[in-house]
Amino acid sequence: MAASELYTKCARVWIPDTEDVWKSAELTKDYKNGDSSLQLMLEDGTSIQHTLDPTTKNLPYLRNPDILVGENDLTALSYLHEPAVLHNLKVRFVDSKLIYTYCGIVLVAINPYETLPIYGTDIINAYSGQNMGDMDPHIFAVAEEAYKQMARDERNQSIIVSGESGAGKTVSAKYAMRYFATVSGTASEANIEEKVLASNPIMEAIGNAKTTRNDNSSRFGKYIEIGFDNRYHIIGANMRTYLLEKSRVVFQADDERNYHIFYQLCASSHLPEFKSLKLGNANNFLYTMQGRSPVIDGIDDTKELSNTRSAFTLLGINESYQMGLFRVLAAILHLGNVEIKDRDADSSVIPPNNHHLAAFCELVGVTYQDMTQWLCHRKLKTATETYIKTIPRLQATNARDALSKLIYAKLFNWIVEHVNKALITNMKQHSFIGVLDIYGFETFDINSFEQFCINYANEKLQQQFNMHVFKLEQEEYMKEQIPWTLIDFYDNQPCINLIEAKMGVLDLLDEECRMPKGSDDSWAQKLYNTHLKTCSLFEKPRMSNRAFIIQHFADKVEYQCEGFLEKNKDTVNEEQINVMKASRFALLVELFQDEEKATSPTGQVPGTGGRTRLSIKPDKSREKTSKEHKKTVGCQFRNSLQMLMETLNATTPHYVRCIKPNDFKMAFTFDPKRAVQQLRACGVLETIRISAAGFPSRWTYQEFFSRYRVLMKQKDVLHDKKLTCKNVLEKLVEDQDKYQFGKTKIFFRAGQVAYLEKLRADKLRAACIRIQKTIRCWLARKKYLRMRSAAITIQRFIRGYQARCLVKFLRRTRAATIIQKYRRMYVEKKRYRQKQAAALAMQTILRAYMARQKYQALLREHKVVIIQKRVRGWLARCWYKRCLVSIVYLQCCIRRMRARRELKKLKIEARSVEHFKKLNKGMENKIMQLQRRIDEQSKENRSVNEKLLGLENSYTTETDRMRTELSRLHGVEEEAKNKTNQLSSLLEELERLKKQLKTTQQEKKTIEDWAQTYQNEMETMVADLKDQNGSLKKEKDDLNRLIQEQSQQMTEKMVRAIAQETQQLETDLNEERSRYQNLLTEHLRLEEKYDDLKEVMASSNISKPGHRRTDSTHSSNESEYTYNSEYAELEEGSRAAEDVTRGIDTTLTLKQQKRITQLEQENQSLHNELENKDEQLQRARARSDAELKKARGAELEYESLKRQELESENKKLKHDLTEMRQSLLKDAAANAGAPGSPAYKVLLEQLSASSEELEVRKEEVLILRSQLVSQKEAMHHRETMTDPSVYAADVSKLKDADELKQACICLKDTNRLLEHQLQTQRRSYDGEVEALRSELQNLKEENNRQQQLLAQNLQLPPEARIEASLQHEITRLTNENLDLMEQLEKQDRTIRKLKKQLKVYSKRIGELGAGQTEGQTSPGQMVDEPIHPVNIPRREKDFQGMLEYKKEDELKLVKNLILELKPRGVAVNLIPGLPSYILFMCLRHADYLNDDQKVRTLLTSTINSIKKILKKRGDDFETVSFWLANTCRFLHCLKQYSGDEAFMKHNTSRQNEHCLTNFDLAEYRQVISDLAIQIYQQLIKCMENILQPMIVSGMLEHETIQGVSGVKPTGLRKRTSSIADEGTDTLDSILRQLNAFHSTMCQHGTDPELIKQVVKQQFYIIGAVTLNNLLLRKDMCSWSKGMQIRYNVSQLEEWLRDKGLMTCGAKETLEPLIQAAQLLQVKKKTDEDAEAICSMCQALTTAQIVKVLNLYTPVNEFEERVSVAFIRTIQTRLRDRCESPQLLMDTKMIYPVTFPFNPSSLALETIQIPSSLNLGFLTRV
Repeated sequence: MAASELYTKCARVWIPDTEDVWKSAELTKDYKNGDSSLQLMLEDGTSIQHTLDPTTKNLPYLRNPDILVGENDLTALSYLHEPAVLHNLKVRFVDSKLIYTYCGIVLVAINPYETLPIYGTDIINAYSGQNMGDMDPHIFAVAEEAYKQMARDERNQSIIVSGESGAGKTVSAKYAMRYFATVSGTASEANIEEKVLASNPIMEAIGNAKTTRNDNSSRFGKYIEIGFDNRYHIIGANMRTYLLEKSRVVFQADDERNYHIFYQLCASSHLPEFKSLKLGNANNFLYTMQGRSPVIDGIDDTKELSNTRSAFTLLGINESYQMGLFRVLAAILHLGNVEIKDRDADSSVIPPNNHHLAAFCELVGVTYQDMTQWLCHRKLKTATETYIKTIPRLQATNARDALSKLIYAKLFNWIVEHVNKALITNMKQHSFIGVLDIYGFETFDINSFEQFCINYANEKLQQQFNMHVFKLEQEEYMKEQIPWTLIDFYDNQPCINLIEAKMGVLDLLDEECRMPKGSDDSWAQKLYNTHLKTCSLFEKPRMSNRAFIIQHFADKVEYQCEGFLEKNKDTVNEEQINVMKASRFALLVELFQDEEKATSPTGQVPGTGGRTRLSIKPDKSREKTSKEHKKTVGCQFRNSLQMLMETLNATTPHYVRCIKPNDFKMAFTFDPKRAVQQLRACGVLETIRISAAGFPSRWTYQEFFSRYRVLMKQKDVLHDKKLTCKNVLEKLVEDQDKYQFGKTKIFFRAGQVAYLEKLRADKLRAACIRIQKTIRCWLARKKYLRMRSAAITIQRFIRGYQARCLVKFLRRTRAATIIQKYRRMYVEKKRYRQKQAAALAMQTILRAYMARQKYQALLREHKVVIIQKRVRGWLARCWYKRCLVSIVYLQCCIRRMRARRELKKLKIEARSVEHFKKLNKGMENKIMQLQRRIDEQSKENRSVNEKLLGLENSYTTETDRMRTELSRLHGVEEEAKNKTNQLSSLLEELERLKKQLKTTQQEKKTIEDWAQTYQNEMETMVADLKDQNGSLKKEKDDLNRLIQEQSQQMTEKMVRAIAQETQQLETDLNEERSRYQNLLTEHLRLEEKYDDLKEVMASSNISKPGHRRTDSTHSSNESEYTYNSEYAELEEGSRAAEDVTRGIDTTLTLKQQKRITQLEQENQSLHNELENKDEQLQRARARSDAELKKARGAELEYESLKRQELESENKKLKHDLTEMRQSLLKDAAANAGAPGSPAYKVLLEQLSASSEELEVRKEEVLILRSQLVSQKEAMHHRETMTDPSVYAADVSKLKDADELKQACICLKDTNRLLEHQLQTQRRSYDGEVEALRSELQNLKEENNRQQQLLAQNLQLPPEARIEASLQHEITRLTNENLDLMEQLEKQDRTIRKLKKQLKVYSKRIGELGAGQTEGQTSPGQMVDEPIHPVNIPRREKDFQGMLEYKKEDELKLVKNLILELKPRGVAVNLIPGLPSYILFMCLRHADYLNDDQKVRTLLTSTINSIKKILKKRGDDFETVSFWLANTCRFLHCLKQYSGDEAFMKHNTSRQNEHCLTNFDLAEYRQVISDLAIQIYQQLIKCMENILQPMIVSGMLEHETIQGVSGVKPTGLRKRTSSIADEGTDTLDSILRQLNAFHSTMCQHGTDPELIKQVVKQQFYIIGAVTLNNLLLRKDMCSWSKGMQIRYNVSQLEEWLRDKGLMTCGAKETLEPLIQAAQLLQVKKKTDEDAEAICSMCQALTTAQIVKVLNLYTPVNEFEERVSVAFIRTIQTRLRDRCESPQLLMDTKMIYPVTFPFNPSSLALETIQIPSSLNLGFLTRV
């Protein structure tokens, strides 16, 4: 393919950049051959001209398509080069927050500098058993691949973790070991996996330190071998260490620290046990203060030391050895503070009484003089003499530091050795997995001997890595039969030869060390002379003669020669070593002894039981001490490195390359420069180069066909996919060298996939344009036709409207003319009539005025007087009314306040129990009070009568007085007539009065003006009062509405509170059930482990003579006898096993037994708590049901009585009221209320009638009270008659044994009767209490009504007030009478019920007394005498539903019915649950015989046999389902025929006759319930094992809707293909399996409710596994996959709908998966989209939502990625959610199971036993 075809306009390329290393740009002009530059535009819009190299003419790298960016595997990229790799890692790390990426066989791990929730146990379980390419890149995937290959290929594995300091090597190795420890478990009880993990804090404490690049940098290399047995369980481990950085003990650079253990000791120096170490702050010691950074942020050194000590203890290093180690470490710190001063130029001295030296000597147990002597002197030996020579201060200080380094190195090796001893077991190792945590390539400003060794080791590892990659590529090509051409790759063998070959750098260094006067300068000259001209990889710096440069595979490194010889020699004064050996401190002596003589702190001897060792420990020599120090460090390191390479070459390696993203430890910050340096150094780019040199892109034929089907025509598609792909590729790619056809795959050169993707995108884009064009044309035409139709319609309506307007205008014009005519006529006529009327009115007014003036002159004086009287009276009445209203309002306020206080007191009294007691005790007092009130009312009536008589007398007296006054007035009239003659004299007086009249008229005018003003003021005042009244009414309405709202809110609040409390109770109950069932699971697991141990013991035990019992069930509900016998047998077996073999640890068995006992006790306690809660819940429900039934019964029985009496009373009262109203209406005159009037007579009649009614009520109350007293006496008499003491007195008179037994039986029955009566009385008492409470509530309501009535009566006139009070009193007494009659009826009904029960129980007691025989025992006792069967009369051939069997046939029964029964035949041919019915019928017969031993042995054998068959065939779903159904049916039978009323109510009368009569098997019901729970959990596990392999393939990978999602390139680690091949599980496979499960359970007769619970658990597993895999697979998070998931879920819902299981809660378990699929499909751009997502995804956690958004990957170029800003918006909106931070769903979670009671309608006597069961020894009874 020509460059002009690729480098076209809009093509994107990478160009070099000084800051970002590579920068993206886009071509703005096509490139043509011969052009010297490219016209580019950067992403920020800047246009540049990129000049090509004139010599090479190399074009810039092309950028990959966007859909390939962010791939899990770098080899999936079409263009494989450095910028593509760097960009892909940056996108995954920064945008998607993904730290792991594959690069072929290498896992690239970038340190996030942040704790991520991706290492939990749920993640481990998700990766366990998965193929490496099927999940997103992870360290767990590499560990799983190593573990799987070890088991599959029977070959040892290695995981090589490398990288710079701070890149996360140690953490990655730690997580890999944690994965092995979690997945594989352990083969013994020694907790090896915990010990392997416990070695990490120890090695970090003594081998890690803070550097400028890492707070927890490993300063040594380590290789940990984790050993496995033949079942691939961890049995032990072994650790090898390499090149400990001893110089750090005595020197640290700025901002660095010494090893952590020193700072941990200094931080814990205040502890009492560390007082003797004489430590203090870390800044007080030279060895810990040089870096000036003693504290690490966020690290508590005291806590870390506690963790280290705990790890020591777990690994078997006891406290004494730990304190010894701490003494040595403290001594090193004190030795570093020993100050050495100059005595002269050639000698030095230690000042006397140096307390640090004294502390050192005290801690290590040496003499002060010896240390003072040999710190400042050295011994020289010649052939004849020995000299002691002083040394200068500098040499003495170096000798002191060398001793410190030696002691620490010895201590480090000692700890490693004893850690290995603790990790080694005596079991045979079958294979191992090694984890190598080693330093990466290092280059600093000053590089010394340590960096040289580290880079030498990396050269060896890189060579091994290159060879392995090359080998894998070669194998792949040969496997696919691709022509193999030799690929040129970098071989670093010359560099390795330069270092380790003869006359190499190490060889010359060892030679120089052996020279007497060797120095760094002379060694440098030898290097120059030897290699400078002969080796191109060796160079000399221009400005230095004491340094050299080596060209490593990663970079050039300049090494400073200073210190090389000293570090390589690692010499220590031999006399100082002798002083250490002579120490009194045993541990120090042990450190300096030979390795063979060292002892173990744990007292263990490492076993040799078949351990396969590929190499020995590299850091320990087997030579003597005198020769040990002559071997150089370089030589030791070379040998150990050679052994390591041999070990790695003998294993299958797996590579993890750790990358440090930045030097500032900032979370998710990517520095391209630093990343490129490390990628070049760790070999990742070399892997890319090797892959790119061949055919990096590989597709299967099916995947290629599915992806590029759009590029084919219909005629190109053949039946043979391989031939189709060949024909298409020949047309698309002309150069056949760009691809090769293998057996199963197509291999492409670099860039070809991008070219094919470009063709595919162009084809899809053209198709999209055509579709858009057609759709837009259709939309435009549709819009045009719609607009045209609308325009025509509008025109039609407008024209019609205009025509109608014209007609309307013409009509209005004509009508207006007519109206004007008649209007003008009407106006003129009206004007004339007005003038005529005005003239007449004027005349009338004038005439009237003259008459009025004359009349008013006569009456004016009289009217003035009247006006004054009326005005003054009105003013007085107004003032009086205002005062009266104010007083009444004030009284109302005060009474309301007092009433509220009284109401509050009544409420407080109503809540108290004492008040209820007083009310109960004071019922008779209340009746007396009511009688007194009636008497008082009668007295009031009599007083009213007396007042009426007094009023009648006063009325008569007033009439006489008025008659006397009338006669007197007649006399005055006659006297006036006589004075008429005096008229003349009065005329003069009249004139005078006229003058006064004028004056009076003027005054009247003044008064009228004042009256008018006053009237206006009064009207204003009335208006104001009306406004105030309206506002008060409004306020009253508002208050009423507020009160109603508050009451409604309170009601709703109470309802919500009750609902929440109910929900909380149900949640607590489910949690208790779940906890109890988890304990049952743990108990079952321990029981199985106990059985396995017992089998091992039995297999190794010598059989003893005598009979041994078989194991019984170990449930906590079994009898004490069975448990003790088994425990005795266990002890006996343990002793026998001890005598015969030493390999079995009996202490573990005893611990296991103790643990089982504890779990049984916890199980029993939790079971009791569960029972108590169930009983409380049932009691509450029963009480509420009883109250409801009682209330309903009372309503139904007294409804007619109430209605009749109330109707009669109502008619009577209406008749009285009608008569009263008629009498009042007839006599409305002034004397209507006088005595003797009809109204007065009616009132008297009403009063007399009410008095008679009151007397009748009083008599009824007395009758009721007497009946209540007599009923109490009758009940007391009945209790006395049923007292057991009466029977006891009669028993003393009996002498015969039979009579005594019969009396005893009668006494028991009587006790039961009394218990039943006591329960009945208790229930009746509860009913009475409730009745009293209701009565109290009625009294309160009556009180409120009385108060309201009183307030209303105060506003009525006296006559109406009397009538209302009488009416109310009559109504109240009527209600009370009805209530008392109701209570009386209830008491009568209760008495009749008790009499009937007494008759029944008396009859039953007589029958039981006649039917009992001699020898009857209780169910719990052992029977010593032969049992005589009870003679039960029955009709001929009337079967009782029992099966009789002999004692010796019990084993045969269990064998044929349980152990050898085939579920398939029983389920198909016989009735469901037949074995359970047969077992229960046998149990009934044992109960009928009253044989408790037979009952116990039958139940125990049944339970043990079911457990045995489930243990044997526990992986068979059909077997487990069959016995789950039968166990539940057996449990239901035990409940149905137990005799409990709660269960008997569901039976027929015939079934109730079959109830158990002698034994209460409630405890065995609990045991069988526990067994059912265990079977259910085993069924779920069996079902999960069958379903789980199908789920991911069927729900995620298989394309149910073909063609929706395309296949993307997947790189070297091929994922499982989503194309359905033969044998691939699909959604149909899952549905078929669900159908099989459902049909099997239905055939076995499983309870419908139990089937619903199983289906719910099935759907939860499907949803959880699918969602977990979706969250861990980036390639599954796309829009098309969301559509596939939603379609699959709809199919599952359709299955539920077909089976009628939509209400079982299974659909709700799929809600998280449904929301995740919706999240993949919704729009993800704006804030509105974020709000919609937050409201939609309620079932997903925040971590899951963010994870899906980060993983969302477009499959096509038309989809868009989710921006980082949008994800941050989602996180901000979901910040306040209170939820678990867990990412994955718990697939091991099992919902708590319940077994609702399901009675059987099958009659036991109708069951026939088929002959196929071989149960002929059973006899129907």
